[in-house]
Amino acid sequence: QVQLVESGGGLVQPGGSLRLSCAASGSIWSIKHMGWYRQAPGKQRELVASISSAGSTIHADSVKGRFTISRDNASNTVYLQMNNLKPEDTAVYLCNAHSAGRQWEIDYWGQGTQVTVSS
Repeated sequence: QVQLVESGGGLVQPGGSLRLSCAASGSIWSIKHMGWYRQAPGKQRELVASISSAGSTIHADSVKGRFTISRDNASNTVYLQMNNLKPEDTAVYLCNAHSAGRQWEIDYWGQGTQVTVSS
């Protein structure tokens, strides 16, 4: 089992910044990659960014140059630095951990944190 605790959401004006944090605990050894997804009302959940256990990253085209995913292995925490936020970034942001073993794989999710970009 992996537990994920998110923090850092809130209300910010367009052009502002926020940093989301996701602390993982439990079976850390099984995590292959972690990421942030978001879901806006009436829209499908979409990948924002992910980072592998080796540190390689992927960012969605819509956030490239504005958002950066990073990790602190010592604290088992993944961060999403969000700069130059736009109203279309408004969504619930969810932390994901993809765990796998020899013949199994499981996705774990955090509870979600609301990000609202509005003037």
